[in-house]
Amino acid sequence: MTSRAIIWFRRDLRISDHPALLAAIAESDEIVPLFIMDNRIAGKSGSYRLAYLAESLRSLDKSLSEKLLVIAGDPSDVLKDVMTRYGASSVHVSADYTPYGVSRDAKVMASGIELIQTGSPYAVAPGRVRKSDETPYRVYTPFYRAWCAHGWRAPAEKPKQIKAAEPFAEDRNFPDWQSDIPVLAGENAALDRWQEFQNDGLNSYDENRNFAGIDGTSRLSAHLRWGEIHSRTLLAKLGDSKAHDVFRKEIAWREFYADVLHHNPHTTWDYYAPRFKEMRYDEPGSKFNAWCEGKTGYPFVDAAMRQLVQTGWMHNRSRMVVASFLVKDLHLEWQHGARFFGQHLIDFDVASNSHGWQWTAGCGTDASPYYRVFNPIEQGKRFDADGDYIRKFVPELAHLSAAEIHEPWLYLDGYSNGYVERIVDHAAERINSLERLAEIKADKPLDPRA
Repeated sequence: MTSRAIIWFRRDLRISDHPALLAAIAESDEIVPLFIMDNRIAGKSGSYRLAYLAESLRSLDKSLSEKLLVIAGDPSDVLKDVMTRYGASSVHVSADYTPYGVSRDAKVMASGIELIQTGSPYAVAPGRVRKSDETPYRVYTPFYRAWCAHGWRAPAEKPKQIKAAEPFAEDRNFPDWQSDIPVLAGENAALDRWQEFQNDGLNSYDENRNFAGIDGTSRLSAHLRWGEIHSRTLLAKLGDSKAHDVFRKEIAWREFYADVLHHNPHTTWDYYAPRFKEMRYDEPGSKFNAWCEGKTGYPFVDAAMRQLVQTGWMHNRSRMVVASFLVKDLHLEWQHGARFFGQHLIDFDVASNSHGWQWTAGCGTDASPYYRVFNPIEQGKRFDADGDYIRKFVPELAHLSAAEIHEPWLYLDGYSNGYVERIVDHAAERINSLERLAEIKADKPLDPRA
């Protein structure tokens, strides 16, 4: 009889550098490649992320000679049904360390299905890097040093041949999600982008990564989030130059936040530094709506928010600026912005999103957190000096010069094309923000490491 093993794809939509896939191939005569669609998660996702996932699944299907099963439903029910109908005796997966993934897999195993876990979405799995006393790291820099010292495996071999079971037609329920912008998703797109970045951007990454108006970042975040490329594949090509080390540190930030969330699963939507629950916050209203729509009257903030809504992606520097504006200028809790990001970002990663927001909000993993308040005007002048980023996403300001575009309220022609006036005064709100901190500060500094 033909032996079969299910390979359940989740956040690993590729065939290269895929230890769980190799394990399934080694164990069986044929694999049964499966993706289980969770309609509850899909219902919380924006159109761009759904379109991206649909294209990524189509790409994976081509790599598997059009034998991928796509079935919606409860994972335990789907797996039991597929195991029965295809005669599969085992289920192979990459380990998932997100709170949702851990809970989902626990329910599957409680139903009597063993999950053979091989590998993970990370170079170093969460929980592996620990301090000498076996406690987890709470601050990034020492984590990074220990992470580098721990090291990681070389990329796994690409399968020379994949024998997959012939799927039943009713099991190929590919979603027909579309978007109004081109979608470059899938493993081949990820590898092409990585090669392009190595050729044209990696060696200047340390100099260009913060400038929102140029293509200075890797743009690999969505590919990493969906597992179309593994971080090991990236790390294997990095050298010791400053630019390469800065890029390596960005990969480590992703792994650090995954480790923090692994040890503190409540921080998906709760405070890492709980004392910040006591702070006085405002309720979201018209100002929050203006932030969501990119109509705050601050050009750099508005360009970033429109980039998010119009493309499903936002530059990393811009993410910090708009997050600071929401929390420090509008005095709203970080969760409101994090959920908005969660709806719209194609590269939405729960650990990076929640803890990136908390880092900027001042309630996360940071030694001197809340005092950092990004100035939206100066950030624009510094990281979009010519105003190209603003002109692209805020056409009402396209007529202004580089000297004028960051502060249109200072010029007679600033509002001539209908740009909105500022909803708050940044200087005043910065003072207000620090006053709110003083209300909860007590006698010693707020330090989440304590």
